[in-house]
Amino acid sequence: MATRDTTDTTDSPRRRIVEAAVELLESGGPDAVSTRAVAAAAGMQPPAIYRLFGDKEGLLEAVAEHGYAQFLESKRALLDPEPQDAVEDLRRGWDTVVEFGISRPELFAVMNRATGRGADLAHRAGLEILHGRVRRLAAGGWLRVGEELAAQIIQATGRGAVITWHSTPPERRDPALLTVLREAMVAAITRAEPMVPAGETGPAAAARALRAALPGEADEAGEAGVLSEAELHLLREWLTRLAADGGAPRDQTYRREDHGA
Repeated sequence: MATRDTTDTTDSPRRRIVEAAVELLESGGPDAVSTRAVAAAAGMQPPAIYRLFGDKEGLLEAVAEHGYAQFLESKRALLDPEPQDAVEDLRRGWDTVVEFGISRPELFAVMNRATGRGADLAHRAGLEILHGRVRRLAAGGWLRVGEELAAQIIQATGRGAVITWHSTPPERRDPALLTVLREAMVAAITRAEPMVPAGETGPAAAARALRAALPGEADEAGEAGVLSEAELHLLREWLTRLAADGGAPRDQTYRREDHGA
């Protein structure tokens, strides 16, 4: 049975094995990550891998977790909690993801296939950073789509850029592709100016901005202010509707059931 060495220091056996596996993965691909080769590279015996990780799949899950840790470190190093330009901050975040995927393709692929709890928690932490960027855009009135759709577009274009880059023969790769995809993403989810453009009816942009300014669901108990938890929940539901449909006018026909009759 595999055991977890929670003391993952620089010199811990677990850390040495994972780093050896990452090096072999990036130099020779997944086939190079055999238990025998990893053990030799780490200066250990193969049974140590089985004891710590169970099997090769367990080792690859640990490699993915290690990759996410490095990825999050690079994202947090560039993270500005209050950027002066939220749209430029979006560009920087997208570039960070794509650059990681392009420069470390084998590790990026293993991270995307990982299903273990550690990798999942790290993935969620990365999504929190992404959603934080999207929420700042919404709070500033920049978003032209809902927050969830915006996050999905950012993820899809970033991952698509990496996959397309690596599936294209090296001699045909054009860095302009990455710039065009990034700017297409920016244009798809943000406005040219943080306001409702001329000709757009309804309070969609204002609804998105107000919804983003509300305390998160986890913070409602301590930061609700003048509104109760139930009132905040209802307000968030109304704002989500307005943001989703653009504030399009609804049928105002009187209906008896709407008035308790």
